[in-house]
Formats: sequence, structure tokens, C-alpha cells
Amino acid sequence: MLELLNVNPSSGEPIYRQLHEQIVRLIVSGQLSPETVLPSVRQMAEYLAVNPMTVSRAIQQLVDQGYLERRRGQATRVAESSGNHATSGAQLLTPELEKLCQQARQLGVDLDELKSLLDSIWQ
Repeated sequence: MLELLNVNPSSGEPIYRQLHEQIVRLIVSGQLSPETVLPSVRQMAEYLAVNPMTVSRAIQQLVDQGYLERRRGQATRVAESSGNHATSGAQLLTPELEKLCQQARQLGVDLDELKSLLDSIWQ
């Protein structure tokens, strides 16, 4: 699972948020199925070369949101109910698409041109 994660320290987005969003995407896409055991906070922090508190913050948010569950004395795992979570891939993409549309408008790119660009990139 660690190989599916990466963070960009020079990004304007906090590392804990990058990690949070990546794990949510892995869960929503089905790449992390319910009951999948996650690596320890220490293992993730060492792999990503970040502070363990940063990883812990992201994990705790995911626990609070119901994506992950922690049981005393056991590893953190994907929550059984996470598959029933109301989030879909399309819902996760909506904020990014809103930013893209705003940038396209600012650059004077019309909708047909944007669709064409998206089609060419999708291929």
C-alpha cells in the first residue's frame, strides 16, 4: 500500500491533507477494500520521509470521518462501512473540476475547447 502514496512537500497543500485525500481516493476507488490493514504511522512516516505527527493527524481525520477504524492493540484498518460511505469518485473530483473550469474561463478557453482538450488527455 505504501507504494500507492506520495506527498509533495513543496506543494502549497499541507502534507496531512495530501495524505488524507490520497487514502480517501484509494478507499473510494476500491483499491483499499474494507478490513484492509494499513501500515503503522511510523512505517508511513518513514516511507514518505515526513513527521509521524503529520501522518497521525491524517489518520485521525480518516477515523473521525468513518473511513478507517482503530481498535486498541490492533492495526488501523479500512472501516467495514467505508464502502457504504456517501462519497463517490465524481464527488471527489468536483472541487478540482470547479477549479479547472474557473481557470479555463480566466484563460478564455470555451467549453467546447475544454471538452476537446479533456478528450485528448483522456486517451
